[in-house]
Amino acid sequence: MSLSRGVHLICYPNRMGDNIHDLHELLKEHFPDALSGIHLLPFYPSNADSGFSPLTHLEVDPAFGHWDDVSRLAAEYDLCVDLVINHISDESHEFRDFLEKGFDSEYADLFVHVDEMEPISHDDLAKIHIRKEKEPFREVTFADGTKSRVWCTFTEHQVDLNYITKDAARELMARYINFLTGVGVKLFRLDAFGYLTKEIGTSCFLVEPDVYRHLDWFNELAQSLGAEVLPEVHDHTSFQYAISRRHMYCYGFALPPLMLHAMLSNNSRYLKDWLRMCPRNMITVLDTHDGICIPDVEGVLPETEISGLVENLNERSADPILRRSALNPHSVGAIYQLTCTFYDAMMQNDDAYICARAIQFFAPGIPQVYYVGLLAGENDYDLSDLTGEARDINRHFYSADEVAESMKKDVVQRQLELMRFRNNYPAFEGHFELNSSADDCVCLGWRHGEFYAELFVDLNYKTARITFMEESGEETTWQC
Repeated sequence: MSLSRGVHLICYPNRMGDNIHDLHELLKEHFPDALSGIHLLPFYPSNADSGFSPLTHLEVDPAFGHWDDVSRLAAEYDLCVDLVINHISDESHEFRDFLEKGFDSEYADLFVHVDEMEPISHDDLAKIHIRKEKEPFREVTFADGTKSRVWCTFTEHQVDLNYITKDAARELMARYINFLTGVGVKLFRLDAFGYLTKEIGTSCFLVEPDVYRHLDWFNELAQSLGAEVLPEVHDHTSFQYAISRRHMYCYGFALPPLMLHAMLSNNSRYLKDWLRMCPRNMITVLDTHDGICIPDVEGVLPETEISGLVENLNERSADPILRRSALNPHSVGAIYQLTCTFYDAMMQNDDAYICARAIQFFAPGIPQVYYVGLLAGENDYDLSDLTGEARDINRHFYSADEVAESMKKDVVQRQLELMRFRNNYPAFEGHFELNSSADDCVCLGWRHGEFYAELFVDLNYKTARITFMEESGEETTWQC
């Protein structure tokens, strides 16, 4: 089962309208023929991290709707959902049973028991890749008063699953995958898969070759049920190539910072170097529910160019997300993510924004547009300040009225026209071409049989022009 090649949307179940039903109605009203797929961010019952601390994948949070709402989306669009494979909520039935019964629980094998691992030395701790301001362990107290420690990579509410020695985690995931394909899911985003590999003495992140054995298992199971997988990882871009070679979709996470660099510096050299060699089975994004990640361009952009980009964006963003050390978790490490809407990153320059989207839509792979980017949204400082979560600057809650008001923006309508062209023009079913151009320009093409479309972007003047062949054989030029 192959995915459609048109534009896909990334959206929360309750941030365009109040629930999944509202979202579906808004898409039908405002975006007919513009979207072929939807990545519906977690709609499961959850107690933390904007849905990424699921109690289960077998239920829809009643606040968001019902399985019928999900199935209706799946009937109309290629549906992608998150499979949160690294952890489960501490309010899940499985973990609560473990707290009550301790190691007599039938679910005890689901979790990573730190005290049963080999001793973790000072040097071992220093190597572990962490995501919070403390070591990735949590002490738990059982009903009988005894204590133990479990692994928690993210928040204390998100308890890591054990893929090291037991089959319990795989059995749980198999239940989820079987169920979700039954309601029409075609693509599973494998959230935070890099943290599955816990081997003391390593970073416990993307440990090779073990990480690929896990990925192969997920991929084979999904494909046997007519679905695909999309492993999610932010790290050196070589990992995306490795995923691609294993016949899975991979993310083109290097594109957002490369695009920003090209647009802000009027220099396409590094962007084109990447486009020349990047995987052709990518899912491309300019914006997501996370920030603009920096590790994805380390080794692709020179350090001086990365520093300049970071300095430029920091002027109009919330506090960046930093990397930390498990040995010294309060240390200020290098920047991991920059938090900003892509429209604000483009300094709210409509022409620059349209140029960036046009390049994304002409890049290899399947393009995804985040809901805030769909509406050319601006930084939501109020929400970020309210929650204390820097990423919430790019996670605005849009009412139906706000969506309707956003549709009046010229930049939104121009982007919508590009999306319809990307969805409907036959050349995009063919192959990608990177055409020669000066360093202050970008020239990309797609060819399929007699159909050909070429995009020419002038970075200095922020203009985008598409030339394409009509069915009649007549050549048409369109200034985007």
